[in-house]
Amino acid sequence: MTGHAGPVPEPAGREAGTGREAGTGREAGTGREAGTGREAGTQFPASSGAGIGRLAATVGRLQDLLEDAESSADVRVLIALARGILMERLHIAPADAARQLEELAQRSGRPVLELAADIVNEIAGDPVGRPGDPGRRDRDPAASGALSLNVRLRAAEAGVLTASDVHAAAGSLHRQALAPLGATAVAIWALAADGSLLLAGHSGFPAAEARSWHHTPPGVQTAARQAIRTRTTLWSTGPATLRAPSIGERTLGEQATRVAIPAQLGGRLLGVLEICWPGPVGELPQPVHRQLQALAELCAHTLDVVPAAGPDGVGGAVDPGLVDLLDSLLEPALILQPRLDEAGGLAEFLIAHVNERFVDPSGRPAAAILGLPFLRAYPMAAEDGGLYERIERVHATGEPFHHDHTVLRSLIAGIPVTTALTVGISRLSGALVLTWHPEDEEARLARLLQHAQRLGRIGGFEENLLTGEVTWSAELLELFALPTTARPVPIRELASHAHPDDVAAISRFVRTVLHHRAPASAAFRLLRSDGVQRYIRIVAEPVLEDGIMTAVRGACQDVSAQHWTEIALAATRDRLEHTEREVEEGNRLTLRLQRAIMPVEPILIDASGLRIATRYRPAEKGHLVGGDWYDALVLPDGRVLLVVGDVAGHGIDAATEMVALRNALRGLAATGATAAQMLNWLGTVAHHLSGNVVTATVICGIYDPEDRTLRWSRAGHPPPLLVRDGVTTIPPMPEGILLGTLGDARYEEQTLQLRPGDVLLMYTDGLIERRDRDIEESLRDLINLVRPGTGSLEEQLEYLLLHSSADTDDDTCLIGVEVR
Repeated sequence: MTGHAGPVPEPAGREAGTGREAGTGREAGTGREAGTGREAGTQFPASSGAGIGRLAATVGRLQDLLEDAESSADVRVLIALARGILMERLHIAPADAARQLEELAQRSGRPVLELAADIVNEIAGDPVGRPGDPGRRDRDPAASGALSLNVRLRAAEAGVLTASDVHAAAGSLHRQALAPLGATAVAIWALAADGSLLLAGHSGFPAAEARSWHHTPPGVQTAARQAIRTRTTLWSTGPATLRAPSIGERTLGEQATRVAIPAQLGGRLLGVLEICWPGPVGELPQPVHRQLQALAELCAHTLDVVPAAGPDGVGGAVDPGLVDLLDSLLEPALILQPRLDEAGGLAEFLIAHVNERFVDPSGRPAAAILGLPFLRAYPMAAEDGGLYERIERVHATGEPFHHDHTVLRSLIAGIPVTTALTVGISRLSGALVLTWHPEDEEARLARLLQHAQRLGRIGGFEENLLTGEVTWSAELLELFALPTTARPVPIRELASHAHPDDVAAISRFVRTVLHHRAPASAAFRLLRSDGVQRYIRIVAEPVLEDGIMTAVRGACQDVSAQHWTEIALAATRDRLEHTEREVEEGNRLTLRLQRAIMPVEPILIDASGLRIATRYRPAEKGHLVGGDWYDALVLPDGRVLLVVGDVAGHGIDAATEMVALRNALRGLAATGATAAQMLNWLGTVAHHLSGNVVTATVICGIYDPEDRTLRWSRAGHPPPLLVRDGVTTIPPMPEGILLGTLGDARYEEQTLQLRPGDVLLMYTDGLIERRDRDIEESLRDLINLVRPGTGSLEEQLEYLLLHSSADTDDDTCLIGVEVR
């Protein structure tokens, strides 16, 4: 034909030599942000979860980066070729060649890529670098537009020559040289020894259509076949110009334009380069025709030195018989082609073929994963114990694998999605056949029911009353300790397997179901064939059809554990009630004992020039009855005994020990001894009072009205407070360890000179103790709480009890002493 397509003009506004849109930072024609490998408008999550999910998100980003790298690798190879030429001609090192290329580009005012292409053109002397673009931008030093056709053609040549297979060469050819001409698809056909045509590489065609054209027998007349037969370039525009089928007819439409160019090398015909446009195109300059011929010769060179790709664009052709086998299967299937590394070890598995019934768990079309490494398509399959581990094992051992419930996790828009699959893996003809189909809802629910029955020790049954057929589940046979081949027991014979004492209950159950035709339940002791007795609960209901009872359905559950638990709970409840009654009685006696000695009602003493008020606040919970006590006693010689103490512990023991110490101290006070001497003796009593050592804190003081002095000692007790002239202070304290700690402890004594109007406050730790702070902080809070000179002594004590911040729910004793 004479009508030819012309090149599509490059869009303006791109940075020269970079392939990026000026001012946007995006790679031209890709829709990706430069340097990120992300589709424009697409947001990848920073993290898709822990572990394998994060790895899968990383794989997705690396996939985009890989595509970007492939797009720019060809031009990098072109620059490397130019540097190599400079190294050979100028006899310089690689680094010097790179600097020389940069300097030449700066001096000439041209992009490095354009200069590199010209250097290669001068050395090559072939038609590839002679574009028929009269207004080439690379001849204009001020040009800042897109890459020139000269650069793209040479970049395509570099990409084809360095491609790992013909499929990759087709992609480089399409991307760099033919897309600028407006071509939307490229096919490279290899001529086999038997005259058939193999689709060795392609770009721009849907994967499904490429699969259907992967092999063309010798007798089928196609556009590529006609080009081989005539050894001439054939052009066609629309269906009327070339009455021959070819790849892309379903997707390109009837108005598509295609050219088929024989790929010859040294007189040998190796295949055909076929290029497609989506519609009619204009006239192409004659130099462009020569370039297309040169590109076809470049394809021939590739077919001569690089092995052809398989039918789906992956290295190593898939066995056609295996493909036919998969296409005949009634379930989704894939062919995984193992790819070896340079050392001969397994590098990866490529998805070489999928049949028409294939369904991707992530919802992607088959064309989106065809030709990808399996872990690139399903990165989360690499988790420990996952599907990829099974694939490697089948490849290594040849032993088939089948599992009814295999979990495959995928990432959809960065969200992990789990799919349950029935999977089968086999090794055939050096490849792996992977069959899978998503688990249906009915099978999933049946498996869930089976697990529920096993965990709940439940077995179901159904008895057809018309035919007498009885069906038991495997779980029910296990409950009765019967083998799987045993005859199920009809409901009328159930009593023969029950304990004699439970036969009546079984008979009532059977009568209710069969004769009254109503649902019923019963519990009985099952006498199993292995001699073990189990407690069974049975429920059943009749099945009525048109008023006729046709069947009985029901279930049995092993409730032995529940039965024995209820018995144990009943016994425990009885023991608990008995214990609670004993504790309650003990607390009541303890409380009565303490109330007899420590009355809750306030006590007021007015004697020997002192006004003494007391307060006692028992614990809110009766079982916390403790050993707090106070004492205010006028001695026969007119002196006054003042005591506050706290025995460690709670309950009857603490109350009893408190009574013993209180009475002992009263007896010791009658001897006329000093406060320190009384505590020394009391410590000996506490240490030897009973089989167990009694520990307590005590403040003991003797007030002498003659000179208003208080001589006092302290055994580990919180200090008293002295309120004088409106100021609350802690008087100097004598040293003294906890009472009862040592049998021969010695206690110091301090003398406090009191004045009229002074108020002395003595208390137990129930007034100040808090769980969230130490005793020093609580003591400072109490000092701040005291309100000197406000109200009577009794009112001040009530105020302290009411506003105390203590939270230990302990007994509290409080004594206020006012000097007259």
